[in-house]
Amino acid sequence: MKLIIISGRSGSGKSTVLNALEDAGFNCIDNFPVILLQSLVHNVLRDPAQQDANMAVCIDARSRDLERFPEILLSIDRMDVDCEVIYLDALSPTLVKRFSETRRRHPLTNADTDLRQAIDAEAEVLESIADLADLTIDSTQMSSQELAGLVATRVVARSASGISLLFRSFGFKYGVPVDADMVFDLRCLPNPHWEEALRPLTGRDQPVQEYLAKQALVSDMIGDITAYLCNWIPHFEANARVYMTVALGCTGGQHRSVYVAERMAERFAGHYDNVLVRHRELARLKPAASVLFG
Repeated sequence: MKLIIISGRSGSGKSTVLNALEDAGFNCIDNFPVILLQSLVHNVLRDPAQQDANMAVCIDARSRDLERFPEILLSIDRMDVDCEVIYLDALSPTLVKRFSETRRRHPLTNADTDLRQAIDAEAEVLESIADLADLTIDSTQMSSQELAGLVATRVVARSASGISLLFRSFGFKYGVPVDADMVFDLRCLPNPHWEEALRPLTGRDQPVQEYLAKQALVSDMIGDITAYLCNWIPHFEANARVYMTVALGCTGGQHRSVYVAERMAERFAGHYDNVLVRHRELARLKPAASVLFG
């Protein structure tokens, strides 16, 4: 039995992920009570026809007994179940904007709690789940289509064995990604931003790549990060780690971090089945996409 537990703050994309899993053949249940998780697993395991079932449940701030989630998850881990916890989040201002655009009511708002207060309080309510997540996804810069695509490539298509490795470029001026497991600071490297001809380009463009490829510091940094990851990723795998997000940041997330993330993905693609690369800030350079999250 495969069980995926989805959680996260309202507006971060839980409904989008649940729909993507349903499209992939999972039996999905929204707003599932924490207290019923054990019963659900027991009932499925008792039915021989359901032994290979793929199920996904969404647990969020609407559920009671959230404080019992750690003990219930531990009991499920002791059963013959392949269980993963996926936690979604986004920057609070982004969540406020999404709710304002969709005119939906936040589940924690009331006469004494406004939208921003409810969104901030929700992080505390869901802390017991967030702390145990196998995968945290920052949907701040994602459209619903991009989030569904990430789920398809990173969760659904992931090999049953082996770690899923994601290299994410970002700009420190916009904040560190909330889904980062490791963060490497590239701001000490030569910056193409100061070359007028390269300023409007990105780390995916050949002139920028040629410029950075000639810099000894860039090659040294890539070599050191590669050696570090080669040494430590096997230890995470041995500890049953399923997902790992390596965040690579420069100032604006347009040149150096993009280039290094691409090179790192190329280096590790030959060693792992599921290696992805994503560039958070490049979304800022694209026309705004419609975002409909749940």
